[in-house]
Amino acid sequence: MQRFSLKDSYKLYEITPQTDAEIQFLQQFHNEDFDFWRESHFVGEATDIMVAPENQYNFENELTNYGLNYKIIVEDVEGILQQQEIENGMKRSLLGHGSVTFRSYMLLNEQYAYLQHLGQAYPDIVTVSSIGRSHEGRDILLIKISSSGSNTYLSKPAILIDAGIHCREWIAPPVALYTIHQLVENSSNAALYQNVDWYIIPNLNPDGYEYTTTVNRLWRKNRRHTVGAPCVGTDLNRNFGYCWMCGGASSNSCSETYAGPEPFSEPESQAVRNWLLSVGLLLDIKLYLSFHSFGEYILYPWSYQQTLTDNADVLHQLGVRAAEAIEANSDIGSHYEVNSSAIGLYIASGVTSDWMKGSHGVNLSYIFELPNGDAPFWFMIPARQILPVVRETFAGIRAMFEYIEETFVYGTALPPENDFIIRRTLD
Repeated sequence: MQRFSLKDSYKLYEITPQTDAEIQFLQQFHNEDFDFWRESHFVGEATDIMVAPENQYNFENELTNYGLNYKIIVEDVEGILQQQEIENGMKRSLLGHGSVTFRSYMLLNEQYAYLQHLGQAYPDIVTVSSIGRSHEGRDILLIKISSSGSNTYLSKPAILIDAGIHCREWIAPPVALYTIHQLVENSSNAALYQNVDWYIIPNLNPDGYEYTTTVNRLWRKNRRHTVGAPCVGTDLNRNFGYCWMCGGASSNSCSETYAGPEPFSEPESQAVRNWLLSVGLLLDIKLYLSFHSFGEYILYPWSYQQTLTDNADVLHQLGVRAAEAIEANSDIGSHYEVNSSAIGLYIASGVTSDWMKGSHGVNLSYIFELPNGDAPFWFMIPARQILPVVRETFAGIRAMFEYIEETFVYGTALPPENDFIIRRTLD
């Protein structure tokens, strides 16, 4: 799909399958003409599909003929996007070079200019580097924040954060940028990087993000065209090599969850793998966080299966600790559910959190599904709600940092109180 114009009237449909056959029936719509925003993996779970005007009549008829009920939950997606584009453009016009804002969405070059500014202004604690290049040749920037500066060999417990792997999830990069801003430019947070190093990739899918700002706001995948495939792009969060294509991923290049032709087929996932392999023996990553939207979930492995990990109780209790911190600092009524990815949300394979734990032994590995605002804005959370979201999320990140410091620096963290919460989810 190309960038929407004012004459377009894309609609968002909600369908809730009541049988496995109905779930399977909806699979036929995985092509360029339909955009799945949310997909049913279980009976009774809603699917949201955006449909172009020229396909709406036939789509509704096919659903009706099959006996599937539907409702239109957004009559004019373009209207929402146009209003937000106006709002964001008015606020962003005030942004100076090398500055950061959390009152509008920043362009990719603005994000990168801010990171480079920090590297120049705070060389004693900030190191900015490229871990590789995207398909279209853009740098994938990583920022290290540490009291040790650029000296990688002074190994300390580390936290690794990424955002933007699904490029239409615009609220994710601001969370990473706000974390950077608070660590570097708020002197009251200096203690957070004295004993723990931070590695943050604010935009893991730069080609896709650029595409969302210039062509199609709701693009999800990267921009590489697999040879011989009918559609462009791979879902980078199905392309990592731990249990690749074990479920919850597609071999159809037109699907939003297309896993690529093989593990690590994409330059962006290769960049993460190669960087981590090159520095892995020098880093002691204790916590991995990947930011997505939407839904208000804190999710931990496994994603590819509903079996729990050997440290599920610790993962769950730390997730609850973060969720409580977020809710205590929320101005928009956020309420997070904490669970394993496969149990709490859906099965997906080839994802970063499973790969970090399964292949690299990062036992505290999480995916955050951020809020969609104080109304159901889905991926289109308005600019006016960026600041409330990033503020509350940083409170959750800080709570997790405190556990890392207590456990791996001071050795004072208490074990989980009990395991009743996680067991209850399996009853």
